[in-house]
Amino acid sequence: MANDMSRSAAQAAQIPDKRHGHSRGYGGPLRYVQGPGVLDDIGSYAAALSDRALVLMDGFVQDTYGPRVTEALEAAGVTVTALRFGGESTDAEVARCTEAARAAGVGMVIGIGGGKTLDTGKLTARNVAARIMTVPTIASTDSPTSAIGVIYTEDGVYVRVEQSPRNPDVVLVDSDVILKAPVRFLAAGMGDALSTWYEARSNLDSRSKNYIAGGYAPSIAGIQIARACHDTLMRDGLAAYDAARAGCLTPAVENIIEANTLLSGLGFENCGVSAAHGVHDALTVLEPTHDFMHGEKVAFGIICLLVLENRAPEEIAEAVTFCAAIGLPVTLADLGLAKVSDADLLRVGEAAMDPASVIHSVPVPLSPQKIAAAIRAADATATRLTGR
Repeated sequence: MANDMSRSAAQAAQIPDKRHGHSRGYGGPLRYVQGPGVLDDIGSYAAALSDRALVLMDGFVQDTYGPRVTEALEAAGVTVTALRFGGESTDAEVARCTEAARAAGVGMVIGIGGGKTLDTGKLTARNVAARIMTVPTIASTDSPTSAIGVIYTEDGVYVRVEQSPRNPDVVLVDSDVILKAPVRFLAAGMGDALSTWYEARSNLDSRSKNYIAGGYAPSIAGIQIARACHDTLMRDGLAAYDAARAGCLTPAVENIIEANTLLSGLGFENCGVSAAHGVHDALTVLEPTHDFMHGEKVAFGIICLLVLENRAPEEIAEAVTFCAAIGLPVTLADLGLAKVSDADLLRVGEAAMDPASVIHSVPVPLSPQKIAAAIRAADATATRLTGR
């Protein structure tokens, strides 16, 4: 997911709105454009939205692509206020960016970089009633397409989710830029994307609301997109990983960029998430996990979800084998938790049981003890399957 779904967004997802009844809801970005070199087209898409833009960029992105982006925007008649992202999507950072956007009188916010940059850009745009463009430079999360932004502490501990009233107007994905990033980012994106169908199924079984506005029943379109995400990963994931490691932009890599970004983004927002992200969120109470990317922790959370739901051994083995093949964590040791105590796992279980956590979309009774046991059991199963 999105980044993570919990608290306010989860509450919106699970509290039925009487106006909605049994209505179905579907949402997504207005435009999604992906391909090699499309970053140079940013001006034409931006100019259709506003002639004044706040451009929020990661430090590396600003140093590497900043002049290219500014030139393309200004050539299209867009006045640019460039701002360097502070590194963490905190309340203070959103407030700083909001102040800069108001001072510049912008009608559009463009976030360029990783998921936290994009989330901060989306929330900034919401705060100043501006249009939104997201330009991911890595395919490690499904944040770019959603209306959701995640807030963390300065130390990277999950705090809450906030929702914007609209999805991005344009999502611009330059596959050449994505390919230049370390392959670890692409693999992490596959971990996040792999959760899409498993968690959609949880929400369907528990009849939970999706994350569109106040929460609706999933549409056929949303469900099928979540399935297509899984099918694409199973077909092209390993080939894309190998090609990306070799620096080759193949059709498989393009398909996985789309799966990680568009299919997973639409799938989670239109169907919902559950224990893979619930475990991810709760694991942030253990400091060693802060060194790992969102999708890497979600990958381990998938195995925990499948154990909680007592899914078929073949399905668990498929997920473990796939994740291990692309270097994703599948055991506690992989997450720096080789010697984690039962007491610490119970802390994770207690954090996961927060009333607003998305873990409650799992269609089975839960308790802190059951969650802690599922984490330990998932580790044991993955250890046996991988021989680690």
